[in-house]
Amino acid sequence: MNTRAETGGLARFREEHAAAFRQLRFYVWTFARSPSSMIGLVIVAAFLFLAAFGPMIVPYPDDATGAMNLSNRLKPPSAAHWFGTDEMGNDLFTRVVVATRTSLYVGLVIVIVASTIGVPLGIAAGYFGGRTRMIIMRVTDVFLSVPGLVLALAIVAALGAGILNGIIALSIVWWPGYVRLVEAKALSLRGESYVEAARSLGASQFRILAVHIFPNCLSPIIIKASMDMGLAILSAASLGFIGLGARPPAPEWGAMISVARTYMPTWWWYAFFPGLFIYLTVLGFNLFGDGLRDILDPKSNQG
Repeated sequence: MNTRAETGGLARFREEHAAAFRQLRFYVWTFARSPSSMIGLVIVAAFLFLAAFGPMIVPYPDDATGAMNLSNRLKPPSAAHWFGTDEMGNDLFTRVVVATRTSLYVGLVIVIVASTIGVPLGIAAGYFGGRTRMIIMRVTDVFLSVPGLVLALAIVAALGAGILNGIIALSIVWWPGYVRLVEAKALSLRGESYVEAARSLGASQFRILAVHIFPNCLSPIIIKASMDMGLAILSAASLGFIGLGARPPAPEWGAMISVARTYMPTWWWYAFFPGLFIYLTVLGFNLFGDGLRDILDPKSNQG
């Protein structure tokens, strides 16, 4: 008896493992057949690599901390300085690469904080409905009625310039998008047969939300978060461009472009390379998010 039970359990485990492996292979095949998704994956992987190891591989690490070498001031790209130098003689390649870590930090914190606030509120609004939904969605509508960047500017102006205040401001204006997304998904899920079955069997509200509602909301949340990474980095760069983000000498793409605009067009490389990195990062996360959507939400592409 025990031997048969163990054999049956092992067989089920193997079947489940094989099914999971086939599903993974299908995901990989679906993702890999899209050239744009693969381009996005390569860009995102390169971005993560530079964020993790960039400060260790740059040729002039001291230039990222505000060192001055005026004899190299505003030199064009060369073998010694691949991206040229800035007005302080700092190597732009070093500063642009080191700024990748700042951008990753900003994007991750904004997305994590916004989703942590927005996802529970969206699930509560969609599942419970009634007065709970009305209150949550009216508050959400108030935030959505004001352009996000304008509201972030007002918050940063009140809190003071700085990367931390910029993150706080952008996180405050970012969560309503998750509420809208998750509320619609939870609203459609609460009437599903498996939710009704769990409710009829006496499952608690918390168990229904944790086991049945939230896991089925993960796909759109992951897709949105992957796309929001690029937009959050772009928004943080916008704050840096107008002087409300990272403060010198900390390297940050938006702040670098803000200073570089006074040297255009003669010293074009100063603004070009930080701008190129912003462009590629946003493009990479958008293409990568499209690839994830093809895998996790294939119905969205059906016409």
